[in-house]
Amino acid sequence: MSWQHIRGHEALVREFTHAVRRGRLAHAYLFAGPPGVGKRLFALELAKTLLCERSANADPWQACDECASCKLVAAGNHPDLSIAGRPDDTNELPIKVVRDLCQTLSLKSAFGRGKAAILDDADDLNDYAANSFLKTLEEPPPQSLLILIGTSAQAQLPTIVSRCQLIQFHPLPGEVVRDLLRAQGVEDNRLLARVVKLANGSPGQALALADAELWEFRRLLIQALARSPVDSVGLSQQWLQFIEKAGKESANQRRRASLTLQLLLDFLHDTLRVGVAAPPRSAEADELPWLQQVAGRLEPEQLLDTIERVQETEVQVNRYVQLVLVVEALCDALGRSLSSAGVR
Repeated sequence: MSWQHIRGHEALVREFTHAVRRGRLAHAYLFAGPPGVGKRLFALELAKTLLCERSANADPWQACDECASCKLVAAGNHPDLSIAGRPDDTNELPIKVVRDLCQTLSLKSAFGRGKAAILDDADDLNDYAANSFLKTLEEPPPQSLLILIGTSAQAQLPTIVSRCQLIQFHPLPGEVVRDLLRAQGVEDNRLLARVVKLANGSPGQALALADAELWEFRRLLIQALARSPVDSVGLSQQWLQFIEKAGKESANQRRRASLTLQLLLDFLHDTLRVGVAAPPRSAEADELPWLQQVAGRLEPEQLLDTIERVQETEVQVNRYVQLVLVVEALCDALGRSLSSAGVR
């Protein structure tokens, strides 16, 4: 199977093919691009290819997927591959995580094929953690590969970027996202069409949005905001109950909260379009009356202010502000905005 399951990044696969076959692979890479487009999957495939026990005797760019090394990478417990990232309970990548990763990378290879390390969430490196990388980046251990995964070079310290080879990942075409979702068992054509529009070329984001419960909650949310006056207390209670259904883990609840905010932003953008006599982007025909009700109560400038307020809430969720406070404050703001607005 190997590289055949990497979709949408064929040009990058070709570039790495030439680099590996010519022995010109860099020791450190920064994989940058939107979340969910396959950067981590690509990094894991690259590590598996380099650690494969049989690739040296055949094609150095094709992992066999059958040897002990390949199976250990697939199982997530290969001794020569280290993977680390930001802990779920913090908004920064601690220096200890970086130091432990560098220490493990410096150890002798168990299989004799070298060492590889993948650092997720590189955008969340603080200055101390980033600076602790510099010695490893300047003097990497022999036969080692270090891959940092982030969203952009601008989110990293210049000293980090200058010591890595930047690899830019781009959003995938809609048809590729649709095919990948179908391969994951998403068959509802109506749902597929909606999530592909909203995912902006990110299969990971599309898969997260392909949850029927999310869209049921979106419908409840639209109906609640279309009423006048808005029951902000009742809405916040329903919203929090829906978030808590994601499980007891804080990370799961925050992911669900973030997804609901994205659906709310989509609704508000559609409302803005309806308010200026443009067709909605993703709302369906039976939702149009609710969009018109909200658009009829808010001027475009007020809608833009509301969109900005929701975006601020997204930032608060990502910065680990208490979810109860975040949701209650947003519902109160939405209720005041929509209940006090006059009909145009």
